[in-house]
Amino acid sequence: MLFTDSQVLGQDFAKLFQEVLPIWGPIVAKLVKRLPLCGWPWEMASGAPALLLLSLLCLPSLLPGATSCPAACRCYSTTVECGALGLHVVPPGIPPGTQTLFLQDNSIACLELGILAPLAALHSLYLHNNSLHTLEPGTFRAQSRLLELALTGNQLRGLHLGAFTGLAQLRILYLAGNQLMQLLDFTFLHLPRLQELHLQENSIKLLEDQALAGLSSLALLDLSRNQLGTISHETLKPLASLQVLRLTENPWRCDCALHWLGAWLKEAGQRLLNSRDRKIVCAEPPRLALQSLLDVSGSSLICIPPSVHVEPLEVTANLGENLRVACQASGYPQPLVTWRKVAQPRGGQPRAQAPPGGGVPGPGGHGASDTGSGMLFLTNITPAHAGKYECEASNAGGAARVPFRLRVNVSQQQLRLQPQPPPAAAGPAPLPEASSMAFRALGLATQTAIAAAIALLALTALLLAALICRRRRRRRKKAPGPPGEGALFANDYSDGPCTSAQLEELRGERGHEMFVIDRSKPLFAEDPVRASQGVAPGPAQGFPPQPPAAYELHC
Repeated sequence: MLFTDSQVLGQDFAKLFQEVLPIWGPIVAKLVKRLPLCGWPWEMASGAPALLLLSLLCLPSLLPGATSCPAACRCYSTTVECGALGLHVVPPGIPPGTQTLFLQDNSIACLELGILAPLAALHSLYLHNNSLHTLEPGTFRAQSRLLELALTGNQLRGLHLGAFTGLAQLRILYLAGNQLMQLLDFTFLHLPRLQELHLQENSIKLLEDQALAGLSSLALLDLSRNQLGTISHETLKPLASLQVLRLTENPWRCDCALHWLGAWLKEAGQRLLNSRDRKIVCAEPPRLALQSLLDVSGSSLICIPPSVHVEPLEVTANLGENLRVACQASGYPQPLVTWRKVAQPRGGQPRAQAPPGGGVPGPGGHGASDTGSGMLFLTNITPAHAGKYECEASNAGGAARVPFRLRVNVSQQQLRLQPQPPPAAAGPAPLPEASSMAFRALGLATQTAIAAAIALLALTALLLAALICRRRRRRRKKAPGPPGEGALFANDYSDGPCTSAQLEELRGERGHEMFVIDRSKPLFAEDPVRASQGVAPGPAQGFPPQPPAAYELHC
């Protein structure tokens, strides 16, 4: 009762002690055992008042309704320690008000989406020395108050775009000692207030030009002990607040691409590097190996533009075959080789389609990147593979291109057996070659349209033929049956019977079909037997002769 009434907190401590001491007497012994968990040296606490004061500080942990603590973890104040417990996942039951969470030295391999959602009050999260291999986008979406995140010593190979979404207040990010190989554009875009970024001791070979975009508040960047061979000026441009830059212990390739870095270090960059960090040592070319970049003159930082050779320049392949074409490139630094399928628009110049970042080139123009001897691989060749290709080699010294043409030899029988690919994306269909108007020279979409039109015409012809046959069959008279079969009788039996031999098919003014009885005709059709015996045609036996009369029957 005393702890639910806020007015008691303002009373004199002595009076409070006199009221509370009889209540707390039975649990003082238990409380003393837990005092170290509250961070107090209980051996130095002498007297009941001191014990009571310490008990008030630890009261929330002893009340029956107090927030629980995960098994095997230690909880005190707003801190939870779960380090070195062999955990494979984030333990459940962490108090929502936790501000500092230690999960280091465990075996946590994955942070499931939403696992940290209840911990919106976190200020510091330590996950170093675990087994994390990926960070899904949105993992830290609920940690809008997080200031420090330690991910050192994990197994991260890459960082997804959006992995740090929600960390708008983050100040320090530790990513050292992972297995990162490259940093893509806009990786840290959602960290506008980040001040320290530790990326040392990874395997980073490539920093894209916009990899550090959005880090306008960054003061310290550590890229030491990686595999960087070069870095562009565009990469460091977003770092307007940079004060400390560490680039040492990388295999720097001292060529024309690092000319800007050498000049920058000698001028504006000196303030960012201490005496140790200025020792940026060249690893290649051999003539500059082990020399400091600051000691190399700008005229020695050279590049050799690439040269490209493709043999042969034109190949004719059969349908279903596999093709392999080599593109030899030379230069310094080693050129990046890229194959591209060149599209042929209806109007204008040929347009090269940029590769989407790797893969075997396909009929849609996808390209593949390689260095040195770039190979063009095409499997199960179809007519869609035919066309012009381009091998491009580029480095810091420039770019060179060589065209290549592929022709596909397709027979009509093979073309019919070849399965049709799915419809291509909307766009202008390529024109056939001017020297040939053969069916195989047409584009795939044109061939498909022609085949569909022919099939539609054939189906229309079949439907027309069936309709004509049906109409003829309906108009055809019924064949006469044997004598005495199919006799018809009018309603007026005085007229006598009639058969189909006496019916004539007529059509009215509106096209209605009707049958008219002609009494002048014999009742039954002429019998071949009677005709052979010389019997004249006439009414059948048993029926008296009838006067000529006509009756109109509507059907």
